[in-house]
Amino acid sequence: MEESIYGLKRSHRCAELNLSDVGSKVTVMGWAHKRRDLGGVIFVDLRDRSGVLQIVFNSSINQELFDKAESIRSEYVLAVVGEVVKRDPSTVNSKIPTGEIEVMVSELRILSKAETPPIYIEEESDVNETVRLKYRYIDLRRPDMQKNFILRHRVAKIARDYYDENGFLEIETPMLMKSTPEGARDYLVPSRVHPGKFFALPQSPQLYKQLLMVSGFDRYIQITKCFRDEDLRADRQPEFTQIDLEMSFVNIDDVLTVNEGFIKKVFKETLNVDIETPIARLPYQEAMDRFGSDKPDIRFGFELKNISDIVENCGFKVFTEAIKNGGSVRAINAKGCGAKFSRRDIDSLVEFVKIYRAKGMAWIVVEENELKSAITKFLSEDEIKAILDRMEAEPGDLICFSADKNEIVYDSLGNLRLEIARRLDILDKDEFKFVWVTQFPLFEYDEEEKRYVAKHHPFTSPMDEDLQYLDTEPGKVRAKAYDIVLNGVEVGGGSIRIHSQELQSKMFKMLGFSEEQQWERFGFLLEAFKYGTPPHGGMAYGLDRLVMLMAGKSSIRDVIAFPKVQNASCLMSNAPDFVEIKQLKELHIKTEG
Repeated sequence: MEESIYGLKRSHRCAELNLSDVGSKVTVMGWAHKRRDLGGVIFVDLRDRSGVLQIVFNSSINQELFDKAESIRSEYVLAVVGEVVKRDPSTVNSKIPTGEIEVMVSELRILSKAETPPIYIEEESDVNETVRLKYRYIDLRRPDMQKNFILRHRVAKIARDYYDENGFLEIETPMLMKSTPEGARDYLVPSRVHPGKFFALPQSPQLYKQLLMVSGFDRYIQITKCFRDEDLRADRQPEFTQIDLEMSFVNIDDVLTVNEGFIKKVFKETLNVDIETPIARLPYQEAMDRFGSDKPDIRFGFELKNISDIVENCGFKVFTEAIKNGGSVRAINAKGCGAKFSRRDIDSLVEFVKIYRAKGMAWIVVEENELKSAITKFLSEDEIKAILDRMEAEPGDLICFSADKNEIVYDSLGNLRLEIARRLDILDKDEFKFVWVTQFPLFEYDEEEKRYVAKHHPFTSPMDEDLQYLDTEPGKVRAKAYDIVLNGVEVGGGSIRIHSQELQSKMFKMLGFSEEQQWERFGFLLEAFKYGTPPHGGMAYGLDRLVMLMAGKSSIRDVIAFPKVQNASCLMSNAPDFVEIKQLKELHIKTEG
């Protein structure tokens, strides 16, 4: 029979006790982590979120209590009363904070019994993720998982405190809003009282936080849920959390400076890591040219170099044709890999770049007195020397080339440098390298739709000096946009917003919206802009991604309490699921079939 907690009050969490508590009578509660019966003495490791405490039952002191303790099994929930005693020096466990003490139990209550759990409750348990997510409530008992959520809590608290200290007000925005285009698919919520009409769950609070600036709130902050109906990856979920903020009467420097203060504070107070500020800034085009990515990992080298000018008239047709067709030839020098990688390793890299639409990969292994390569016979001695000089090549190096359209060259070499770094195991998850990527293109051309679309979103302001190109060369227009990137992962981004109704309407028009469509879909924003709108800008952090990197994890599922899987379903609750016909009728919904 399971017992009641009535009359007992927990005095301490398990790991809060130490040598200073010796001689005290305490009441502790938690789960039976391990049980060891040494014949006459039973030791149980009692676990709660703070850690583990050893409790002791001695038959020579209390036989009845000892007999009861014999029934304890793994994950039974216990309440115990007892005296804190000092362990014998020979039994001290220096691996845990409570390793010098134990509790000699005088009262035991078994609050809840447990079947054998399908998951081992231990650090870094090697259990299939499907099983972990099906029994998530057990998976979350694991100490390493609980550390992740303690860290997440602290990051969120520091965010609220920091932005409060800097004049931000926390204001909630609606979860039920109007569906607006130019983003991912919306999650729709049918309205019972407005048949045939739908709310959308917010992809972000973007429009509302801009309206708060129109309202004169000056500085806004919110830690909020966002929803996007898109295909999932390790770092995506249909619902995710943003630290969202907006500021009035600011320029780019103002926004970046206040957010660098937050980054510095949160890393120091949670991980005791000093982040150097100001954080380096890298214009978008320079990031692409050097790293092949707008979210560069700058913890290591292997940077891209453009060699198009050297090989534009060479005898290697793959190079010359790429340049003639408007592309480029670029290369990375994987320092030391010529000596470390076998021919099979290099061939596997050739196959790897094909994932990113590259047709192949030319390469040169630099040795002391010769070059190993299939392409050097097509190049003159001067061309080879110029390539080696530009790539700063030394014996033992591996030079990898890509020749194609720029976007394919960037994508293939950008991912290749990361793959080589992974194979060399030089990516240190305890090293935190931030960079701001700035001056993104305002537009990108959608080949399928044959029109320009917003690179970030349609509320981003163009650079003042590029306004002249809006009508004639929109591809040249840069945005007052910025992303903050940590170790090759975008953890936040934002922009200075458009605050002119005329310019905002022009932006919508360039994105293909007629005047009627603009007012139908964004009319409340355009209307608000009539009544005095301050210049404003802001950004949002992906809280899940940020905590994931801080915790040294590779998936945001490890820092979200109850995440979805690849098909946006929950293995634990079986959501989404069918509902009763009565509910559908109330919402005026019919399903096919």
